[in-house]
Amino acid sequence: VQLQASGGGLVQTGGSLRLSCSASGLTFSDWAVGWFRQAQGKEREFVSAIGWSGSSTIYYGDSVKGRFTISRDDAKNTVHLQMNNVKPEDAAMYFCALDKSKVAIMAWEYDYWGQGTLVTVSS
Repeated sequence: VQLQASGGGLVQTGGSLRLSCSASGLTFSDWAVGWFRQAQGKEREFVSAIGWSGSSTIYYGDSVKGRFTISRDDAKNTVHLQMNNVKPEDAAMYFCALDKSKVAIMAWEYDYWGQGTLVTVSS
């Protein structure tokens, strides 16, 4: 299984950025996908999660509700995280992860993790 997060970079406060999570080596549509982030010196934080194909389950962390949108494109084995109205506190390394059994908000429940993509926010 390979999982890769991409799309990070430098964004201005109030700007937008779209992160992508691509997977291979499994039937992607059978898996829930979560996004987490970790800022320097802080614990990993839940950002968002989306259920497997056909599921309507979507969760957002309180700090990103109304600003971030998660979506999936199973034809491309990809999940996107659209980040709008970005704030300085959104700066972090963003990770995506896969969960076969549930749409989880706890990091320990996820089965596979990709390398992160760094989001930097300028004021």
